[in-house]
Amino acid sequence: MTTKRKPVIVVHGGAGKAHPVNSLSALETVKKATSRGFEMLKNGGTSVESVTETVAFLEDSGLFNAGLGSGLNIEKQIEMEASVMDGKTLAAGAAGLLSDIRNPVRVARLVMEKTDHVFVVGNGAQELADIFKLERRGAVTSAQLERYETQLKCLKDGEFELPKLASLINDFPGVFELETVGAVALDCEANLAAATSTGGFPLKLPGRIGDSPSIGCGTYADNETGACSATGIGEVAMRLVLAKTVCNSIEKGKTAQEAAEIAISLVNRKFKGAFMGLIAVDTLGNVGAAHCSPNLCWAYMNMEMQEPVGSLTAMLLK
Repeated sequence: MTTKRKPVIVVHGGAGKAHPVNSLSALETVKKATSRGFEMLKNGGTSVESVTETVAFLEDSGLFNAGLGSGLNIEKQIEMEASVMDGKTLAAGAAGLLSDIRNPVRVARLVMEKTDHVFVVGNGAQELADIFKLERRGAVTSAQLERYETQLKCLKDGEFELPKLASLINDFPGVFELETVGAVALDCEANLAAATSTGGFPLKLPGRIGDSPSIGCGTYADNETGACSATGIGEVAMRLVLAKTVCNSIEKGKTAQEAAEIAISLVNRKFKGAFMGLIAVDTLGNVGAAHCSPNLCWAYMNMEMQEPVGSLTAMLLK
């Protein structure tokens, strides 16, 4: 007999330092995305469908470093990446080095559902998007170029090298604002899913791949444990296999919130000063969110709520 669950969705718009002007509109957009994703779940949609469409909505907003709002690498190019994971089957799809695809998360889902692979990048991913007629995006926008110039000036004035990520962010927190978007969900059939999308770390080297498309690092889902989406410094999440670490803690009996806090405490112990954030949901529908950045733009919704609850902070751990 199939186990039934009351659906729940958790969504994030990135960990970082909230811009005093843009943060409220970003939070409202995350809440709107949460509402749309939950409506799908409430009407019988799968967790995979919900997280994919929720993340695609955020990619289209242009307010985050994902999709239409993606940051540029050091050579002023767009290189987007995303992933999706189905907790029911452990199927996963990831795509990277996408230059002009409107919704990278849709490419990731194609990799999961239409190929025998997990991770496809560059021309192969772009060609897959063309086969299934995914929409392309326009040229680099003036807003993206303006942000690029501000970030580049910051680097030149401070004479910092990009690999010194923690020092760079601590010294110039206003430049590196909210990053990445993601969603985790539990549907009515008790299936979990997670999805994450990003334009990557600002001014990154060409060809750099972060945690967002790396299964177990920025995204993970397993019906026997939970689902998690990470945001922040990709290199930190990759070294700690952070999303899987959260699910491992849930497997040991921790709630989603406890697991998220344990993972962020690990970040603080191993990489003091690194900005990271996490959202999670466990098999019972318990929600978790924690971060060691000044802000985490996030929201959630379940059957007991009339509308999403959102915030720019969660359980902030020192």
